[in-house]
Amino acid sequence: MTAEASGTADPPPTTDDAPHRRHDEQPPRPGAPLWAAVLTVFPLALLAASFWIGRLVRPGGDDWCFLPVLRDEGVSGMIGKFYLHDNGRIANALMVALYGAGGVPGHQWYATVSGLLILAAVWAVTAAALHAAGRTAPRGVPLLVAATTVVVFFFATPNTYKTFYWPASSVSHTVAPALAAAAVIPLLRARSHRGRVLALCVAAVAGLFIGTLSEGTSIVAGVLLCTVLLLSLRSRPGPARSHTRRWCVVSLAALVAGMIVLYTSPGSRTRRDRFGTGATSVVDTGSLADALRTFGDILGTVLTTWTYLGALAVGVLLGLLLREDDAPSGDGPLRSRPLVPALAGVAAFLVSGYLCTLVTLPAFADNMMTYGTRTWNDYLFLLVLLLAGLGALLGAALRAHGRVADAATWVAALLCAAVCVGLAVPLTDLAHDMDVRARHWDRQDRLLREEAAEGARVLPYVPASVGQMRDPFGNHGRSYWPADCTARYYRLDRITYATRLP
Repeated sequence: MTAEASGTADPPPTTDDAPHRRHDEQPPRPGAPLWAAVLTVFPLALLAASFWIGRLVRPGGDDWCFLPVLRDEGVSGMIGKFYLHDNGRIANALMVALYGAGGVPGHQWYATVSGLLILAAVWAVTAAALHAAGRTAPRGVPLLVAATTVVVFFFATPNTYKTFYWPASSVSHTVAPALAAAAVIPLLRARSHRGRVLALCVAAVAGLFIGTLSEGTSIVAGVLLCTVLLLSLRSRPGPARSHTRRWCVVSLAALVAGMIVLYTSPGSRTRRDRFGTGATSVVDTGSLADALRTFGDILGTVLTTWTYLGALAVGVLLGLLLREDDAPSGDGPLRSRPLVPALAGVAAFLVSGYLCTLVTLPAFADNMMTYGTRTWNDYLFLLVLLLAGLGALLGAALRAHGRVADAATWVAALLCAAVCVGLAVPLTDLAHDMDVRARHWDRQDRLLREEAAEGARVLPYVPASVGQMRDPFGNHGRSYWPADCTARYYRLDRITYATRLP
């Protein structure tokens, strides 16, 4: 029976006794300040609006080729297409089948489902990281951090449509890094033998899955795992360090195994032959220099995009509100001096970003700054989380400086709100473009189906694109792909270029 239930009360613990309080005897955490609750409305409202806009998504680009295969050959046909012919990404094929099986409605619901899953993953990672670091935050603040960082990740990018709304790109470069981050949660939460075993099992499954889902995310994850292993050398010996090392080794082994499956697949060989990305061509001096220049251009674009400051600002707010946990949860890398992990994180971002640019540059050639922007998300997700972490360190350092901390709180809060408002403007413009294309697509879809049902075998097609998507006869009719896939989708022999609907 507790002291409260028996009507008696124990004297408050002294400072020396506080670290030894049992977890269930800790006082409840205070709620978030009112301003933090109000501030959370901004990113959540922006996410809600983006989910509503998702109803305007219509198939385009690679979707034209995926949908007929799913309809005619099922999931096994999709896996065969990816593994044998396209790129070897088996897990990617499974995820395409997951949303593609729903046809057009599957594309329309994709943004909502994936957005909520990524938000939940970042929210859970934030809470687990605070717990592992021996810190607590007021209720609601982890949600504010997660919602703001997710909003920045989705909408600060140069091409929100391909990042967030186009499923074929999102599963490889937006969902993939979020799944990799979610795999860390069991590691951060494990406190028992059963929990540690579960964490290792999740690491193995996630490593294999990510390895056959996205080459870019695999590179980022591999660099981060090696970084954590190096950081563990500085940690004090103990169960936490040993478990972290085992987890990293298992994750790396599974990730490498998945990448070997992908790299040795017939589809991957076909893709390398198509783009001339053999092992020697990627690492020659010219390619290394070109990748360095291109990555420099990418960094220039990202670091001059002011809306990324939203992640840093919300991190500052988190740091200002953090408190020391009375029941430390371990002595892992997250509890070491923060400057070294922070610098290591910056180095990991730079190394992984450069490597991702090196391996993807041949596929996009001179279009890396336009059509290739979706591949940036493999490491931009890490950048957003890193900015939030660096902001938290800055906020924690300012917490002891009364007036400075108060001023920093209001500046960071206003910046978070301004970023959400700033991101809403281009999203509104994108919604208009998507609405125009959706109306055109629906009308043309209805006409093509009606004509095909009456026996037509060749029909005209009027291209309509959004977000730099490729549509049949794009670039004023000069680009043919994916016209053959579109014809198969409508069960036609061929489609021809037209400039207006009848």
